Amino acid sequence: MSNGQGEYKIADVQARFAVAVRDGRPVNDVSWTPGRVLLSNRRLVLAGNDGKRTIPLSKLQGLGGRHDANQAITRVSNYVSFDLGEQVLIVAASDHEAFERDVYRALLNQRTVLAKHPAVAGGVVQDTEWEQARVKIDENGLNAATESGAFVHFDLDDISGLEAAKRTVQGEKKPVIEVSHTDSDGTSIETHIAGEPQRVRFVTAWLKKGEERSSTNVDLTNQDREVLMALYSGVSPFEIPGFLGLDVDVVEETFEKLIELEVVEEVRVRREVSLNSRGRNIASEAMNEQ
Repeated sequence: MSNGQGEYKIADVQARFAVAVRDGRPVNDVSWTPGRVLLSNRRLVLAGNDGKRTIPLSKLQGLGGRHDANQAITRVSNYVSFDLGEQVLIVAASDHEAFERDVYRALLNQRTVLAKHPAVAGGVVQDTEWEQARVKIDENGLNAATESGAFVHFDLDDISGLEAAKRTVQGEKKPVIEVSHTDSDGTSIETHIAGEPQRVRFVTAWLKKGEERSSTNVDLTNQDREVLMALYSGVSPFEIPGFLGLDVDVVEETFEKLIELEVVEEVRVRREVSLNSRGRNIASEAMNEQ
């Protein structure tokens, strides 16, 4: 799948696909078509028994979102939505997560944006300049290599917020995405991203998956929150039973629950855990409520 002009294949998978929106209206009689999906850095090709359809990626206006027009779609838990404006195509691949990541790779890998990093560090505004940054998608998030040689890693598990704003970028007021995340040593920072609107829209959609992971909307008991607040305050996981007056078995069960909820990450098998971005957000909110 190459035209000799810089096009290369990214994915070739078995999938089902359908039209969820046609002429701006949801389709009520949606039916899935099984077939083969080919994806390059230039286009998406849907090949089924009824023929082949090619969609230039340059025509895409957005990704994501559910379009549960009928039971045929509702029954499918994971699919990628391709927004073409008046039409929305949905693709349910055999390996949804891998295919979705490949779609973002096709749209963003080796593309450039403008980045200001760090714009804020530890709550303090930094005197940094905007510069070109080349983007690359990986399994855990997004990497950006700046012209000055800096390497910015946006781990999806460490993104706590995304805000849209208008800021002065190289002398002009432009839309900017402010990404709140943590760096390798745990410092809270903000990196600002600007650039071609469609490209920034896709960067935002990918990073938003991290923001969703960091959501504090989880069902926790008071005891769960006490454990999180203790970790947030710097208490060692091994000291929490004594610190909170709880049995070791009870704390172990709490750790198990928090790991399943993706609020803490296991560091060693012997139940040493550390807060991730989601856990820090929950613990911070809990402490503010005290």
